[in-house]
Amino acid sequence: MVKFGYTILYVENVKESIVFYENAFGFSRKFISPDNDYAELNTGETTISFASKKLAQSNLKDGFIESNLSDKPFAIELGFITDNVAELVQKATSFGALLVSEPKQKPWGQIVAYVRDLDGFLIEICTSMEG
Repeated sequence: MVKFGYTILYVENVKESIVFYENAFGFSRKFISPDNDYAELNTGETTISFASKKLAQSNLKDGFIESNLSDKPFAIELGFITDNVAELVQKATSFGALLVSEPKQKPWGQIVAYVRDLDGFLIEICTSMEG
């Protein structure tokens, strides 16, 4: 059996990222290491985790492409489902998220918006899929 357990974002400041996700999206802290170089949030079945870029470099000797707001986002996103997309977008941007795309209704009825977090990771904020 395989279970999708977590997604780890490599960030500049783990504690700052955790606080942003707690404030902007209402997630609660599951774990943070004593050195503040790794943390996890309670987000439902799949955990969002954060590792410092320094810790990531110790694990990936050949390096990695860093996410930042000055570059285009990676071809991957985190998807957060809510009943009120506009309200959550406003809340996220009030805590420092960068608005990418205002809420729009898709042809299939779903409302979708995009923001980027403090490290430039792309976040889709959307209503649930009907059907």
